[in-house]
Amino acid sequence: MAVAIIRILNNSPTMKFIIGDVLIIIFILFITRLPQSFSTTEAIQPSLTRLDSKRLSPSVQESAAKAVLGRLLPTHLLSFHFKIVSKDVCGGQGCFLIENYDGPTENGPEILIKGTTAVEIASGLHWYIKYFCGAHVSWDKTGGVQLASVPKPGSLPLVKDGGVLIQRPVPWNYYQNVVTSSYSYVWWDWERWEKEIDWMALQGINLPLAFSGQEAIWQKVFMGFNISMEDLNDFFGGPAFLAWARMGNLHTWGGPLSKNWLKQQLVLQKKILSRMVELGMTPVLPSFSGNVPAALKTIFPTANITRLGDWNTVDGDPHWCCTYLLNPSDPLFVEIGEAFIKMQIKEYGDVTDIYNCDTFNENSPPTNDTIYISSLGAAVYKAMSNGDKDAVWLMQGWLFYSDSTFWKPPQMKALLHSVPVGKMIVLDLFADVKPIWATSSQFYGTPYVWCLLHNFGGNIEMYGTLDAISSGPVDARISKNSTMVGVGMCMEGIEQNPVVYELMSEMAFRKEKVQVLEWLKTYTHRRYGKSVQQIKEAWAILYHTVYNCTDRIADHNIDFIVKFPDWDPSINFGSRPSKLNSMHTFRLRTRSRRFSFQERSSDLPQAHLWYSTHEVVSALKLFLAAGNDLAGSLTYRYDLVDLTRQVLSKLANQVYLDAINAFRRKDVKALNIHSQKFIQLIKDIDVLLASDDNFLLGTWLESAKLLAENPSEMRQFKPLLDFDWNAAEVIFILCDSMNGMLERK
Repeated sequence: MAVAIIRILNNSPTMKFIIGDVLIIIFILFITRLPQSFSTTEAIQPSLTRLDSKRLSPSVQESAAKAVLGRLLPTHLLSFHFKIVSKDVCGGQGCFLIENYDGPTENGPEILIKGTTAVEIASGLHWYIKYFCGAHVSWDKTGGVQLASVPKPGSLPLVKDGGVLIQRPVPWNYYQNVVTSSYSYVWWDWERWEKEIDWMALQGINLPLAFSGQEAIWQKVFMGFNISMEDLNDFFGGPAFLAWARMGNLHTWGGPLSKNWLKQQLVLQKKILSRMVELGMTPVLPSFSGNVPAALKTIFPTANITRLGDWNTVDGDPHWCCTYLLNPSDPLFVEIGEAFIKMQIKEYGDVTDIYNCDTFNENSPPTNDTIYISSLGAAVYKAMSNGDKDAVWLMQGWLFYSDSTFWKPPQMKALLHSVPVGKMIVLDLFADVKPIWATSSQFYGTPYVWCLLHNFGGNIEMYGTLDAISSGPVDARISKNSTMVGVGMCMEGIEQNPVVYELMSEMAFRKEKVQVLEWLKTYTHRRYGKSVQQIKEAWAILYHTVYNCTDRIADHNIDFIVKFPDWDPSINFGSRPSKLNSMHTFRLRTRSRRFSFQERSSDLPQAHLWYSTHEVVSALKLFLAAGNDLAGSLTYRYDLVDLTRQVLSKLANQVYLDAINAFRRKDVKALNIHSQKFIQLIKDIDVLLASDDNFLLGTWLESAKLLAENPSEMRQFKPLLDFDWNAAEVIFILCDSMNGMLERK
């Protein structure tokens, strides 16, 4: 057999390439099935060592951390001294140390912060201003920073007992979801990105997803495979829909991408990566998942390319839906994947070894045969490693939850063990609600990151699982045979529920579980700049209600005022109950996920509720009572508006049901009263949200306009939300129809 293979290789260059690939894949499958005799930490240590060696010099990182301080607290630029130290100082782990500056302090440094990278230094700065100065850092849209409590230069609090040493219990702190780009930051310019990267550094994030600008890379790569720009116009989605175009859910919709956009985003990505690297972060870049332009099938007619089905697109129109997927088993997959990795390295430099790929995310393999699945996984990794010999595959673990009927233990093992040990990291994406690590024997020995998903679809809803956040990562890390190597935040949309992300960020530096109620007392003091008794009491209520959801439901923002009416009053509910029931099934569509919320005790529609609205109304009253003490606080203002919106939305749910019940009783007067009350609630919420520009749609629209460079882009970037009717008018039409039917009867 060996002699025959050698003869073939000697006589045919093409066969040499194909069989060589097969032998490599077989070898990978062989070595990955060997017993795993070393720990997870040992498995990833070579990658950690290489990534450490890629970091920029201490002086560059110290300057980058100093620049973060200058943007956050320019008045205190001379009050802190920063210094990069080796991991040996921190027991071999990432850490930061906060000490009193040992030297002349008159008009000079007062506090010395050391860290193994600039991210650790920034984290130490954040820790100090939080826990020694009572300051608070939040996204601008959630109230911004509260720095009034930071003493003037020369009066900063001293650190007692020789200082503070905080070590990372796990190496990595991951950030972002593959769809955050479309839900939250599609229209961001460099100024906004700079703020976000500063926020990341202060929160200790050292493993951020960096997906911007990849279409410009794909343009260069695909043109090398004879794909024209016209073909790519049919392949790329528009700016606001890129996340779904990248995942093969749709194509063309909202496009094409202009030359300006492609160039602008590539320049932006280079700035983003440069800043991340200066701060000592390890960016996670995209890799090839198999999504290809339709023209590739014509150019390579023998390639194993499959057309996918409809993914919730417009009427299943093939002009938008049903994209093409190149099978990883095809040699062309490795060729394209390698070209893409190399093109990124050419454009960005050697900035990372970690690449994201989700080939099987909501696209199940055609067979559950484990040998076939192993070969596919090995091919995906080979495409990366051919481009970067030190590549590590970062994969979202969502598929093991969303398609659990396919990914049984044998299939999971086949995929997870298809690459060398330590060369795959899984994001346990939904660990805050449904952790996979606990039911899969620690991902069968594969390193993973414990992640908070929290937000689906960029929805605005006060919601959280603070107890799970405060204990889940600790339980996972100390569990028997743990393979946990990081914590992460994978929300689909950001800039909401700041309390959730503040606590989750801290878990990157917490070895012990957090006592949430006590933590909230210090959190509220920091967030508003002072301690107010009514606020303490209000947050105690919110902790036990809004932020203590334990029902394990995927998403929560299904209030009636944010849904199109789906109950048809023309249906005779008495004679056609089955049809009525189907009309009362609510579906939330986010990417290709479909969560159905059936009515629980009747055929009436049910908005999801997991807490006592009466108690939350009491919390709102306490918030209002604290107004005199917190006048002028932007963080208080944001939370007050948000909590009021939450209360009114839940009230509207009940009013809506009252209207439907009145219709069923054929009570025209009651129907009219409840209908008008529902419409008035919508108007009241609209007025409420207009009082704070952080809740306005206009800020989003304006950011899109500002990114446009010409009238054509201005028209394209303007979202499809420019209609001359609103939700209240739609509801009015429905209620008017219901009234008319009753009056006719």
